[in-house]
Amino acid sequence: MAVQEGMLLGMGNPLLDISATVKPELLTKHSLKSNDAILTEDEAIFNDLTRDYSVDYIAGGATQNSIRVAQWILGVKNATSYFGCVGKDDTCKTLESKAKEAGVNVQYQLSDHPTGRCAVLITGQDRSLVTKLDAANHFTVSHLDDAKNWKVVEACKAVYSAGFFLTVSVDSMLKVGKYCAAHNKTYCLNLSAPFLIQFFKDQMMSVMPFADIVFGNETEALTFAETFNLGTTDMKKIALAISMLPKENGSKGRLVIITQGADPVICVENGQVLEFAAEKLSASKIVDTNGAGDAFVGGFLAQYVQGRSLPVAVRCGIWAATHIIQQSGCTFAEKMDFKC
Repeated sequence: MAVQEGMLLGMGNPLLDISATVKPELLTKHSLKSNDAILTEDEAIFNDLTRDYSVDYIAGGATQNSIRVAQWILGVKNATSYFGCVGKDDTCKTLESKAKEAGVNVQYQLSDHPTGRCAVLITGQDRSLVTKLDAANHFTVSHLDDAKNWKVVEACKAVYSAGFFLTVSVDSMLKVGKYCAAHNKTYCLNLSAPFLIQFFKDQMMSVMPFADIVFGNETEALTFAETFNLGTTDMKKIALAISMLPKENGSKGRLVIITQGADPVICVENGQVLEFAAEKLSASKIVDTNGAGDAFVGGFLAQYVQGRSLPVAVRCGIWAATHIIQQSGCTFAEKMDFKC
């Protein structure tokens, strides 16, 4: 299928990533884990980070990262679109210019709150994410009621939201999820972080029936199994259980994709469990694991919306993630050289 404008839509939390390689003591001081993601209302971590370290500012937010990667691979301007809420400030201008530069059709909702930020704390090959949502937390379903924006939903083949959006606007996710189910479009959800599965499980399970594709990593899958008492730590059994949860659009089965870093990617398609080998990089080549999962989703969806097979989509996801972890932040080279 030829690449078309508006094929893929992302809805999520647009954030400015403030990234640095830090000493483990900073994590200890703020009671943070080395490979985790949390929300905060506190400025302290941002103050410490910008005062004590040399930081990079990168257009971020999990969903926006995935959409930027997909856009890079699809290559046609405005092949992807993105909704999220930002402030009327300079940070918003930075985010918008980065997204538009990448070719993404961003349609931000504007808020009087400041644009959200994410402290990306890198220790070795781990990254700890601390997000202060601010404006991102104020996205409302009214943005979708605007006819111009709803046309973007109608035009797309697939919609993707990272699970982080569950803390912001479940109403928006349900509105779009229901539309996708009724019109046989593909709705995609990411488990995204253990805290979402533990503390936003009702919100997650309200959206799950509309999810045609569910992404996650091994930590999130294990948390899911524990939270929902699946009684197993076997990744294949967990993926299978997620695929069999109730589903609104019965015309297609739920595809579940669990990444495990350098270990094989586990997929469940039509009740069948498949494994795909990931690429192992030497530690010396790994610059920053932040964005690896986002990049995998972007690579996967770029092929999926073109109607390519599961093995090609997974291979592109692995390729994109492998590329991203050799860069600082979710950034990429000018030339896209993935071959199907």
